[in-house]
Parts: sequence; structure tokens; C-alpha cells
Amino acid sequence: QEPPLEESSGINAEYGEFREVCCRSRFILSHGQVAIFAISCLFFLASSDPTVYFREDFADQDGWTSRWVQSEHAGKEFGKLEISSGEFFHDEVKDAGLKTTENARFYGVSAALSTPVESTEGKTLVVQFSIKHEQKIDCGGGYLKLFPSSLEPKDLHGDAPYNIMFGPDICGPSARRVHVIFNYRGKNLLLKKEIRCKDDELTHLYTLIVRADNTYEVRIDNKKEQSGKLEEDWDFLEPKEIADPDAKQPENWDDNPFLDDPEATKPEDWEQPETIPDPDAKMPEDWDEDMDGEWEPPVIDNPDFKGEWRPKQIDNTNYQGEWEPEMIANPNYFEDEQLYIQKDIKYVGIDIWQVKAGSIFDNILITDDEDFARNLAKETFEASAAGEKEKKDAKDEDERKKREDERKAREAAEAEAEADDEQEDDIEDDESAFAEDAEVESSLNDAEAKAEEIKDEL
Repeated sequence: QEPPLEESSGINAEYGEFREVCCRSRFILSHGQVAIFAISCLFFLASSDPTVYFREDFADQDGWTSRWVQSEHAGKEFGKLEISSGEFFHDEVKDAGLKTTENARFYGVSAALSTPVESTEGKTLVVQFSIKHEQKIDCGGGYLKLFPSSLEPKDLHGDAPYNIMFGPDICGPSARRVHVIFNYRGKNLLLKKEIRCKDDELTHLYTLIVRADNTYEVRIDNKKEQSGKLEEDWDFLEPKEIADPDAKQPENWDDNPFLDDPEATKPEDWEQPETIPDPDAKMPEDWDEDMDGEWEPPVIDNPDFKGEWRPKQIDNTNYQGEWEPEMIANPNYFEDEQLYIQKDIKYVGIDIWQVKAGSIFDNILITDDEDFARNLAKETFEASAAGEKEKKDAKDEDERKKREDERKAREAAEAEAEADDEQEDDIEDDESAFAEDAEVESSLNDAEAKAEEIKDEL
């Protein structure tokens, strides 16, 4: 008989509620069974915890400078980074991130992973971060790179070897893509599919998932944008078959789809000269054949000239198609069922160039649990996105009203200036008319005075 719950002690007391449920459902466990079950649960919970290799939300403001190392690579003029929430945000503290601040600069900073990745064998790898291009970016990177332990953080530069490069890159109106580049056997392999990145001024979340079944998924704003198999969407491996390099086209291979019609004959009037003497030309009257030689009229294009005659083409009944060499097994091909595996990842870095600064990096996460990443995105990105858009819309409306008020004020000033000009013109016209009357009156007075002088003289 099961003892009363109040007599339980130790592990039984801690799991009393569980045992009570079991008892009520007529499922009776012994003290030992409960203890074993409890330990199993604890082990399961411990083993299912996600591994967070790196997480950065810049919540401690300027504390980031103690974790991130600025590159001092020679020959590069690096821009300054600072903590900022931007011009519009949902929560000024939670939405703060690392912002590029100087135009036409390289940016090179890196941070060590809290738990370096030794190997992802049998595991999923998730890389996730958000970025906001509120500067209306027209040319510049917004991606992250994962680096091996060989990286010297103070010597970070564009040619430094990396494991993965992931994120948006914008250069002009047409080149707006999400890069997913893997380094495989010393070569940087680009994704063969096109993923268009977001190019507005709002924050967007980018997520790369690489699974142990050699598949991948790219998510933007926590929604799937692209997925597939690693082997198909990157050139990791040599092709299984190649054209036989020793194969030669047979001499009797007919690869002409058409041939001359053997029954075609050239028309009798076909042959015509390409040019003829100009029939309208006349010898100049002053032409002297003794001095100038025999006169010849200039030549013009012959309108009856038809060019070289060729017989019409008919289908070749012996056509065998384009010859192709036989495919043979590629001696350089090998299978790799572990394409997904990443080894020796110690640093995450921002290694970009921007013509126009103002991008804000935030909520950087590297983990082995895509559910954890997805839930964290809901708690951070999705919680802020709606509020940020409201602030952005309000800002845009304020700017629109300001522009409208400025336009109205400008038009009013122009109208007032135009009215003043018209009034000045009227005044000038009146003054001009008065001046003309005065001159006429003055002329009359002068004439009268002259007449008086003549009368006096007489």
C-alpha cells in the first residue's frame, strides 16, 4: 500500500505532486521508481539544454569594448563604431546595437566565442543576428564572419581566412543579396541560389541553419526564405562524371543540320556587277582629255546587284546532332557525407566596407538549437518590430508634415515677393508718367519764356 504523502521525505517530498497525480490515476510507483524517474528527468533536461556558443545583445552599452577587439591592420582606415538605438526604436535600451558611424570606411571588429566550436559533428549550427540600415544604404556590407582560432583579432582584414560568411550585402539597385559562403578545403564557396535581402530602413533578422543531415535553411524575420541540400546548392564536390578528355569526334560524324539543295540552280540573270557607272553623270565642260585624260563617269551601287548566289538550304537527313564526348567517372570525385561539419570556430567578426554608414548590428547568436534561436527571435526581434515600425511611420509622418509646411511657407513667400514686385512696378510706372508730364510742362514754360524774350527785343 502506498504510504501517505506527508510521510514522504527526500526525493519523494520534492516530487510529491508528481506522485499524487500518479496515485489519483491509479498508477502506483514505489519510492525507488520515483527516484529513478526523477533522476532521468533531470538528466534529460540537462542533456537537452542548448549550447550557446556566443550571444551578444549590447545591453551593457559601452561594455562591448571589453569583449570586441578593434582591428589595427596596416593600410586600412577603419571607421568608428558606437552603441545606438537609431532614430526610431521600440525600446531605446533593448534595441541598442553596434552602429557604423563614418562614411567610406572599413569596419573590422571581432569577439571571441564564449564557448568555441570544436566540431559540429552530429549537431545543428545556427547563426542569427539583426541589422538595421536606417541610412538608406546604397552600397555596403551587413554580414558577419565566423573565424578559426588562427585569426589574430588585431590583424583582422578582408583576406583573413574564415569558416562562414553570412548576411546581407548591398551594392546598387540590382545587387542586393544575402551571402552564404562556406570555406571548404581552402576555397570560399558561394551559394548558387539567389536570396534577396531587405533594403528598407527597418530592423531585419537573418538566420542561417546548417543541419546534420546536410541540409540548410535561411530565414529572414523568422520566416523561411530558402532551403535545400548543401551538395546541390554549393560546389563542395567535384562532379561524379566528366567528359572523356581522350575522346575524339569520328571523322564521318555529320553535325550539319542543313545542306545545299542539290536541285537548286542559279538564275540566268543573277550575275550583276556590284557597281555601275552613274547614268546621269556628265563630263564637265572644262574637261580637257589631252590634259586630264579620258573622262570616266563616277560609279554608283548597282540596284540590280544580288550578291553571291547560294542554293537554298534543306534539312540534312543524315544529321546526327552535336557530337558530345562520352562521360566517364571523375577520378577526382569523392563522397563527403559530413559537408555540414564545421570545426574550429573561435571568433565572430564584422568585416565590412560601407560607403554610407548608419547600420546597427544587434542580437548576435550562435547556437546548436534552432528552436532556441527561433524562440529568442520572438522575444527580441518580433517583440520590437511592430513598435519600431510605428515609430518609423510616426517619424515619416512628422517629416512629411514638415516638408509640407516648408513648401507652403516657401510658396507663400514667393507669392508675397511676386506681389511686392508687381507693386513696385506700378509705382515705377506712375513715377515715370509724372516725370514725362513734368518734362512737357517744362518745355512749354521754356517756349513761353523764349517768346517773351523775342517780344522784348522787338
